[in-house]
Amino acid sequence: MKDHPDHLAAAWSELVATARRTVADGLVVGTSGNVSVRVKDLVLVTPSGIPYDRLGPSDTTAVDLDGRQIIGRLRPTSELPLHLAVYRNTPATAIVHTHAPYATAVSTLVPELPPIHYMAAALGGPVRVAPYALYGSDELAAHMLGALRDRTAALLQNHGTVAYGASLDQALERTAQLEWMCRVWLTASSVPGRTPSLLSAAQLDAAGDRLRGYGQRAGHPA
Repeated sequence: MKDHPDHLAAAWSELVATARRTVADGLVVGTSGNVSVRVKDLVLVTPSGIPYDRLGPSDTTAVDLDGRQIIGRLRPTSELPLHLAVYRNTPATAIVHTHAPYATAVSTLVPELPPIHYMAAALGGPVRVAPYALYGSDELAAHMLGALRDRTAALLQNHGTVAYGASLDQALERTAQLEWMCRVWLTASSVPGRTPSLLSAAQLDAAGDRLRGYGQRAGHPA
């Protein structure tokens, strides 16, 4: 890896800021969950068991795509197999894994988050639940990849969420959208005697087409 040290430092700083956001936003508690970002042939990842508010520049932790530690003295997250599996099999350059409460609750109830809102289309379609497996295991990583097929986010049964993107901001935004949709579905489902209306596949497809043109055009002033 011949990347410029300043570039790696900036990537690590953004990773730590994102990890702290997961705590501040209530997506994780303590040191649960983990965050990574790919910089060419390196994967910068949060270390195992270290509170995010204690991480500084000297704590940079990075592995190659085979999991060999290249930078740092702290042991990488126990969910390293999960992160590496995503990088090897998707175009991801950033991953956020959380134990978000509403999403974790949904993962114990259904095999797929019902399409309660059109933002499911932004994640590729209805979000699947990967079957339970021990955390940090290759089995969990394999189950997750199945759930991520044609999706950018998945639920992990009795565990939490995983979402990826082209940037840390995008991965975190997808995580937040997933948690919000899970909260909406749980809230609607809890009303006695009522059943939530759900969107059809055609409605999700139409929303997906519209979402692809959402936001400002390139070069438009903010």
